[in-house]
Amino acid sequence: MMSETQAATGPALSDMTPGDLAELMTVFNEVTGRLQSSHERLNAEVERLRHELGEANDRLQRSRRLAALGEMAAGIAHEVRNPLASISLYARMLEDDLGDLPEQREVASKIARAVRGAESIVQDVLSFAREITLRAEPVEVSALFAQALEGAGVERALGVTVRRLDETRGGVEIVCDRALVRQSLVNLIRNALDAMAETDGERELTLDVRVDGREVVLIVADTGPGVPEGVVDRMFNPFFTTRASGTGLGLAIVHRIADAHAGAVGVRNREGGGALLELRLPREPGAIAPGASKTTSSTEQAA
Repeated sequence: MMSETQAATGPALSDMTPGDLAELMTVFNEVTGRLQSSHERLNAEVERLRHELGEANDRLQRSRRLAALGEMAAGIAHEVRNPLASISLYARMLEDDLGDLPEQREVASKIARAVRGAESIVQDVLSFAREITLRAEPVEVSALFAQALEGAGVERALGVTVRRLDETRGGVEIVCDRALVRQSLVNLIRNALDAMAETDGERELTLDVRVDGREVVLIVADTGPGVPEGVVDRMFNPFFTTRASGTGLGLAIVHRIADAHAGAVGVRNREGGGALLELRLPREPGAIAPGASKTTSSTEQAA
């Protein structure tokens, strides 16, 4: 007769049949497997959260550095702008006074042109340093691209063919600050034109858009020389440039605008040559809020 202890704990091991033992081992293995899977999932989640925390800290540190740099640059730009305005005024007065002396008037004109170039640099610095306040509104991506092409002066770029793949995707709409996103696209297009100017081959500018979940990805691709490996991680830094002219602020301004939209900007090299730049922005208006975004960069091959 079974004792009270046996009744409480189940049959004794000696009373188990081989079938009972096999069933017990099966249950034990299933429980062990589930525990192992749960352990692996938890480890993966911990690693993901650790990675995201590291990225967030990196973005925070970058934002702080850029804020300090922007404040310093803005102060310098304001100090430079006042004497430039005086020089520009005096140069125009000289041009007027030297109307009957063409050689001397040309010298005054050169001074005026040099001042305009310096004023453009100052304006870039101020654009980079100023606080960004979003005025979000619905806008079609194709309209943004059309305005950006005009603003970048593509029609004046010799030998450049424009492919508008965005026009084949239907009316993709995004809620964003129209003026700021247009400026971002102008800067990306100008960067592509400058890159292709360094090559003798085919010059084709491709504009495209895709919807990636809750994000809209605006794409500007070129057939230039591509981005060198050592430049990829630095090209969105302020004042960094590989060209003889320019302030190196165009892409840094794009990064700031993407950051203000809680988006991201990235670059990768295309298979067969050229670079592909992506501006990733949230599609829904509720997703637009000041917050940390990331600059993505990769030398992975892209079609």
